[in-house]
Amino acid sequence: MPDIRPIVGSSALVLNATYEPLCVVSVRRATILVLTAKAECVSDGDGLLHSAHHTLPVPCVVRLTRYVRVPYRTHIGLSRRAIFARDGGRCAYCRGSAETIDHVFPRSRGGLHAWENVVAACAKCNHSKGDKTPAELGWRLHQAPAAPRGVAWRVLGHRTPDPRWADWLDLPAVPEAEAA
Repeated sequence: MPDIRPIVGSSALVLNATYEPLCVVSVRRATILVLTAKAECVSDGDGLLHSAHHTLPVPCVVRLTRYVRVPYRTHIGLSRRAIFARDGGRCAYCRGSAETIDHVFPRSRGGLHAWENVVAACAKCNHSKGDKTPAELGWRLHQAPAAPRGVAWRVLGHRTPDPRWADWLDLPAVPEAEAA
């Protein structure tokens, strides 16, 4: 039976005709865009795609041949997965491994469910904090919570970017030792 699981790099970044990042699509969709001449391959991924008549490198980044005007949302949706991605999977109070989310100013006391009031937390800190504010316990946040910004968040959301997309998403370069 063939292995049909998605492989690493099974998605491609789509750029507008002006090289502005638009979205992430499957390799299959990116290939169809290239084959129908709606896009051109800017960067190849790993491997080749074969058909009866064609052999094509797996597209990693494609650029549309025509400009597409896209109205963008002004805010990024708040979700549990996005909170963990923003906080790097670390507790906002002790920097341990986060398992839950916590409202800095408790909702029972009028706190909002907003980017500026929600952080990732470990179960121990979340239970210890309970219905109190960090100031009442003498705790401090390692970093003030805020809504994520930037092209990468708008295009990717909470998804982990392919390091080969760094040039188009203004991502920090990954050192060779970490990439391996």
